[in-house]
Amino acid sequence: MRLRHIEIFQAIMQTGSVSGAAQLLHISQPAVTKALQHAELQLGFALFQRVKGKLVATEEAKTLEPEVAQVFEALRRVQQLAQNLRQPLERPLRLLVIPTLAQYLLPQVVPLWHQRSRQPLSIATQHSREIVQKLVLQEADIGITFHPVAHPNLLMKPLLQGTLRVIASPGQWTEQELQQPCSLASLAGQKLIGFDSHDPMSGLLNSHLQQLQPPPQIQTRVQNYQLACALVEAGQGLAIVDPFTLMGSPLPSRALEPRISITLYAMSRAEEADQPGMQLLLECLTRVVKPALASTL
Repeated sequence: MRLRHIEIFQAIMQTGSVSGAAQLLHISQPAVTKALQHAELQLGFALFQRVKGKLVATEEAKTLEPEVAQVFEALRRVQQLAQNLRQPLERPLRLLVIPTLAQYLLPQVVPLWHQRSRQPLSIATQHSREIVQKLVLQEADIGITFHPVAHPNLLMKPLLQGTLRVIASPGQWTEQELQQPCSLASLAGQKLIGFDSHDPMSGLLNSHLQQLQPPPQIQTRVQNYQLACALVEAGQGLAIVDPFTLMGSPLPSRALEPRISITLYAMSRAEEADQPGMQLLLECLTRVVKPALASTL
């Protein structure tokens, strides 16, 4: 199948008709029909059958569809990348931040940025995997995460480092306990909010938690740290979180002992990492985060 055949095939699968495919692709119905016939001739089998006036995919077409969808998505990414490369240089600095950091970090970084730069700033929240993809496709300029990602075209710059902390609902710990670290051993048998198994911090913690006897009671697992904080505040158990999540949080926290470090990274395309705008943004971010991080030590 040629790329044009794939476009026609995908359009018909989406719309269910030649006329719908023609409208979607902004071409004539005869052009769609001709391309479909040519594709079927090359393949040696029919892709669609007309049933009660509608085109219905054949079994062969259904088998092809997942693979064709992957090719179509790859083609879309190439087109998006080409479009991004055509964009003029005078555009907003595009920042991606993991959701954990967004609620506290962005409202403080943005005013500081606008005090020091005239360049517009475009902000979105994404998870680390999506940040990587958007940077590679040049849909973003810089990403902030604490999950290090290895990619040949991207540069990971360590910004700040903190240690994991244990949080509890207000009143659960005495004033004396709040002045002391929370030992890992003290979590044995405790009710604990867990994290999704795909989360890198989950893997880091599991090896330590599995050694406890009895093991912590993990009845609920979540995908983000804000939800973990909300459940802790509602009295559903303790949670171990990164110190960046706790910025601006009223929840009492104690350093986990033994101490486990976690690093905040800036991610960018390697050839653009030294651009002045990016360096200024990282200065603003560090200026906001560093004192807040120091308060959790």
